[in-house]
Amino acid sequence: MADEERVDIDVGLDEIDAALRRREKRRKDEETVKVVEEVFDYRTLLALHKLLSRGVISRLYGAVASGKEARIHLGVTPSGEYVAVKIFLVATAEFRRGRLKYILGDPRFRRVKRDIRSIVKAWCYKEYRNLSRAYSAGVTTPKPHAAYENILVMEFIDAGEPGVPAPTLKEVLPEEPEQLYQQLKEEIRKTYQAGLVHADLSEYNILYKSGKGVLIDWGSAVLTSHPHAHEFLLHDIRTVFRYFRKLGVDTEDPLEFYRQLAQEK
Repeated sequence: MADEERVDIDVGLDEIDAALRRREKRRKDEETVKVVEEVFDYRTLLALHKLLSRGVISRLYGAVASGKEARIHLGVTPSGEYVAVKIFLVATAEFRRGRLKYILGDPRFRRVKRDIRSIVKAWCYKEYRNLSRAYSAGVTTPKPHAAYENILVMEFIDAGEPGVPAPTLKEVLPEEPEQLYQQLKEEIRKTYQAGLVHADLSEYNILYKSGKGVLIDWGSAVLTSHPHAHEFLLHDIRTVFRYFRKLGVDTEDPLEFYRQLAQEK
């Protein structure tokens, strides 16, 4: 997701409470609440209120990254830990058209309704479950914290400075591309052995921290039993290998690596 200018927002449970009262009673509220209402729709305010009241997060700050489908905000837990709060947007039909194919065919989401809010909610929970599965399998990825409605909370991967997000491979030139290539091959292997295929792997959704790649954006990931899983796997391999070939790395044949994984499974 591309970086954008950070929104000047600092909200907690009290401000969310006030914003909800404003919506219900149609009365004027303080300036902070006006800003909150401009950024979040009513249902998202309710979801944030739930996460704040449960103590999943204690404060929410501005967006550190944004895309067509979601916005990443910096959050803080009651213990003072920074977390990434991914808020999926519910305002576009493009989300439904582009993402439904990754949900159909997944037995975990057979009963999902076709309206946009249900699909976005399913997508959020799907990313949480995929992230949890990958993390448990030892894949280098953010630690999941919680998911509720259209909000996913996970570990914040910083750039070595608190609150500053790590760059993607699209934004930086890795210092040791050969080592990184070998590491990411292993991440693809561990993901596949865990019964998953990322299905959207590229330099845009791999963060770079301390010489290693951190895989993010697991919403598209499917089980290896998905009817298009092997098609997605080969596409992931080809995309990653193409990136490293541009850096001068002597990569192996993507099809050969794909066959190796299929034989190991």
